Amino acid sequence: MEETGAVFRKELVSKLLHLHFKDKKTKVSGDALQLMAELLKIFVVEAAIRSVRQAQAEGLARVDVDQLEKVLPQLLLDF
Repeated sequence: MEETGAVFRKELVSKLLHLHFKDKKTKVSGDALQLMAELLKIFVVEAAIRSVRQAQAEGLARVDVDQLEKVLPQLLLDF
């Protein structure tokens, strides 16, 4: 499958995951990193889409951090 758009590097995903592991020796497989990178990508795209819709609902032509802050609670509940 061909990648389109931005992607999260495996090194970044690994560092993000390891920040939350209690045991520093925990290892993550390449497949798990790839899956988490895809989930992060989906999360970010969904946040962007919802932010655009929020801005449109407010009659704005541009998305600002305010719209992102308004939709983040929805995203955290959905995941």
